Amino acid sequence: MKLDEFRFDLPDELIAQEPVEPRDHSRLMVVNRRTQQVSHRRFFELPELLPPGCLTVLNDTKVFPARLEAERESGGKVEIFLLHPLDDRRWEVLLRPARRCGTGSQLRVSDSVTAVIDERIPLSGKAVVRFQVKGDFWECLEQVGHVPLPPYIRRPDGRTDRQRYQTVFARHKGSVAAPTAGLHFTPALLERIPHCAITLHVGYGTFQPVRVQEVEAHRMEAEFCRIPSEIADRLNRHRQQGGRIGAVGTTTVRALESACDAEGRLQPFEGWTELYIYPGYRFRFVDCLITNFHLPGSTLLLLAAAFAGKDLILEAYRTAVREGYRFYSYGDAMLIL
Repeated sequence: MKLDEFRFDLPDELIAQEPVEPRDHSRLMVVNRRTQQVSHRRFFELPELLPPGCLTVLNDTKVFPARLEAERESGGKVEIFLLHPLDDRRWEVLLRPARRCGTGSQLRVSDSVTAVIDERIPLSGKAVVRFQVKGDFWECLEQVGHVPLPPYIRRPDGRTDRQRYQTVFARHKGSVAAPTAGLHFTPALLERIPHCAITLHVGYGTFQPVRVQEVEAHRMEAEFCRIPSEIADRLNRHRQQGGRIGAVGTTTVRALESACDAEGRLQPFEGWTELYIYPGYRFRFVDCLITNFHLPGSTLLLLAAAFAGKDLILEAYRTAVREGYRFYSYGDAMLIL
C-alpha cells in the first residue's frame, strides 16, 4: 500500500487549538462498520451508543511536563525534550537545536536543575543526559517543565493545559503525549460506563511522521505497557460470557492486541511493544474503538483504517471536514462500531 492513499485535505482552521468545555460536549461521529453509515452525536451520549454488554478499556497513563527550556554555557537556548528515563538521573532526550550540544556540555535549566550531556546518539538529534538536581527530580520537573503539547498546537502551553491535556483517570506517570481519546471523559460520564484501565506510556514516536512511501516498511518506536493479571482475567471472563470489548484510543488498542495470544486470550503483560497496525491486520480482542481524528498519513490513521476499513474511514474523514469537525488532540471524537 502507498502512504499517499491515506492522505486527505485538511483546512488549518479545523486543527483544534483549544479544548471544548466541558470535556464531554465535544462532537462524536459514530461510524457503523456493518451498515457503512455515519451519524453525528455528542460525546456525553456515549453510554447510549455503546453496544450492550460493552466493557470499556481506558489507558490510565499520566503525562509529565517533558519539555525543558535550557541555556548552553555560551548563552544559547536549547530545548530538552525528555523521552524516557534510563535510571534515577539519566534520560534519553531530544535536543533542539542539537548541533552545538557536544558531549560534556552543561545545559542550565534553572537554579536547581542542570543537564550534562553524557552521550550523543548520531543522526537522531537524541542524546543521553545526566541531571544534577537540588531536591527531588520529579518535584523540580513539575516546577520547571512545560506541558508537551503537540507541534500542531501553535501556541505556548498555558496553565489550563496542565489539567486539560490530561485524562481525568490518569494515574501512572510516564507519557510525553496524552492518550487523547480519553480527554473527552468526565467523572460523571465514567460512572455510567462499565470500564477498567490498563497502561501504555505514549512516546515521542506518536508525533513522528511515516517517512516511507510503502506503508508496510514503516517501523514503530517501542512504548512501554502494562496489563495486570487481574485486568486480563476480568477482560477474558467478559469475552467468554459474550461481552464486547471497547478500546478508548489507539494506544489502548495496541496494548490489548500486543498482549493477546493466537487463541484470542489476553495475557498479563509488562514490557515494550512495537506493534504496528495497518490495513490488513486481523484484530483479535477489540470490538469497538473510540478515537480522535488523526493526521493524514499517520500511524494512528492507519490503525483506524485497519479497524473500520480504508474506504469507510476515508469517507468518514471527508465527511468530518465537510461538517467542520475539530481535528487532533484537542479535537472531536469518533466511535467505530
